[in-house]
Amino acid sequence: MLSVICPIYNEEKYIGACIESILAQDYPKDDLEVIFADGMSTDRTREIVAAYMAKYPWIRLIDNPDRIVPPALNKAIEASCGDIIMRLDAHASYADNYFSALVSGIDKYEADNIGAVCKTDVLNKTPRSLAIRAVLAHPLGVGNSTFRTGISEVKEVDTVPFGCWKRSVFERFGRFDERLVRNQDIEFNKRIHRGGGKIVIIPDTYSTYYARETYSKLAKNNYGNGKWNILTVWYTRQFKSLSLRHFIPLVFILSLILPVVAALFWTPMIWLAVFSLLGYTIVISAVSLDIAKKQKLRFINLFKTFFVLHLSYGWGSLSGIIETPFVKI
Repeated sequence: MLSVICPIYNEEKYIGACIESILAQDYPKDDLEVIFADGMSTDRTREIVAAYMAKYPWIRLIDNPDRIVPPALNKAIEASCGDIIMRLDAHASYADNYFSALVSGIDKYEADNIGAVCKTDVLNKTPRSLAIRAVLAHPLGVGNSTFRTGISEVKEVDTVPFGCWKRSVFERFGRFDERLVRNQDIEFNKRIHRGGGKIVIIPDTYSTYYARETYSKLAKNNYGNGKWNILTVWYTRQFKSLSLRHFIPLVFILSLILPVVAALFWTPMIWLAVFSLLGYTIVISAVSLDIAKKQKLRFINLFKTFFVLHLSYGWGSLSGIIETPFVKI
């Protein structure tokens, strides 16, 4: 039995495509249950899920009054009955063999968590949204994140999205940390690593994540990501809860702010900020130009996307640092 768990909240734009990809899975439906944990959605999300529930009794909906992801996951795990548990995201769709490939791979690769490449796409294809898609699939946009940049062979990694575990993994390593509004999956994977567990990514299947399609939504999402990188370390007291790539945008922001502050006492320090910004501008201009030529996209949209992505992420991390003295453990 496979129990698929998925936290949802106001996902009317994406939930239909997500469920349709679940229905298309080649995994036997007699051995499947799908549990959506809803954070009391105020749009049509619950209505859409209910329509599918009426047709497919193996789809269930439970309430998550806490309205954040970790309690949703933990409640769904508790409500599930499968030997194997898989976590999905409503902002994504899944290849027809996603369930079967991951379930069969758990024993084959002796994995405590197994996942696959996550491709980036957008629902509405415009010059701006296509630029966002390209940036979120480029190493300069997402660092050395293996599950985003792609693989050609099975690899051991530090984290995977939308993973698959035997139920016994939660008995060994605990459940998701409910203090973490974000990064709960990354922190859980780091916990598995520290406990001697094995996390594997396979090239046999894939998921498709639908990115935000405007600069404002991209900035809001990545501001939250950056902020919760810092708060995750604060709560867990573990720098190893995350990876080095998660803190590079913060370093960039500090390279601009600290020299400006120092210049109040010694004016030449301002040049450090100038050189940092100039170097950054040259790098993202070159990369944007390269992507624009190869994918026939607009240079200015790519440039803006890199700038919004990195600055919002780094600013979020700085905000997290400022906030930590007021956060109770």
